[in-house]
Amino acid sequence: MPIQSFLNYLSLEKKYSKHTTVAYLNDLNSFQHFCNKEYSNQSIVDVNYAQIRNWIVNLVEANISNRTINRKVSSLKSFYKFLQKSKDIEVNPLAKHKALKVSKKVQVPFSEKEIIAVLNLLDDKNDFESLRNKLIVELFYSTGIRRSELIHIKIGDIDFANETVKVLGKRNKERYIPLIQSVQKTLVKYIKFREEINTNQSYLFLTKKGKIIYDTLVYRVINNYFSSVSSKVKKSPHIIRHSFATHLLNEGADLNSVKELLGHSSLASTQVYTHSSLGKLKEIYNQAHPRSQKN
Repeated sequence: MPIQSFLNYLSLEKKYSKHTTVAYLNDLNSFQHFCNKEYSNQSIVDVNYAQIRNWIVNLVEANISNRTINRKVSSLKSFYKFLQKSKDIEVNPLAKHKALKVSKKVQVPFSEKEIIAVLNLLDDKNDFESLRNKLIVELFYSTGIRRSELIHIKIGDIDFANETVKVLGKRNKERYIPLIQSVQKTLVKYIKFREEINTNQSYLFLTKKGKIIYDTLVYRVINNYFSSVSSKVKKSPHIIRHSFATHLLNEGADLNSVKELLGHSSLASTQVYTHSSLGKLKEIYNQAHPRSQKN
């Protein structure tokens, strides 16, 4: 079972999350379904590049974005690299494949005013869901954590003595992030309400029924609240993460420090957030440089 062996490799050796592993499986299944239909149930282990190319054309004709197609093909390429290592195939059929061109999306972060406006919306409310939602927004903005990281925070990960939260990031890498005073205050209030929920869960964030919160719930919380204060097209947890990094860099934070807080493995990943800070740099430059055109 090459596919199952590959999935085991991703989860056990590469330490990929269950969510990421499932995404790989879905991409492989998508191609296998195509092969079943077009090539009489041919196994994806035995295909050639021409057949993969036909699948790519099929995806393009179905109006799938180039970015999504590249991700699907990348999953296949990793699969064939694994099969080469395990001696199941001799040649990777995607070895010379070039990714489709994609336009770079400029993600616009929320302004500090928009963040504050959302928190003000929740300030006067004192019930379980409102405090939970406020804590979700505050944690996202004050720590820059990912959605999956927030969902899987456990009560035991909160260290009030050291004012930190332990986060389990990609590839099961742990990191500790400082908790500012305002977040700690919201945490204390929320935990009191949480203690009244009938549950055996150790996770910090729960639904009213005592179940662990889920991806769509978190997205809905962010999208709903920010829709009332922002006209930006995209309103998601990742945009708050983007805002966290951008605002820190605008205030002069060291790039390496931001990298550590975000849980990035390389500076290249963190540098995608620096383009938003160029406006601030230009403003400072224009104000300070002797030769700038001041109004």
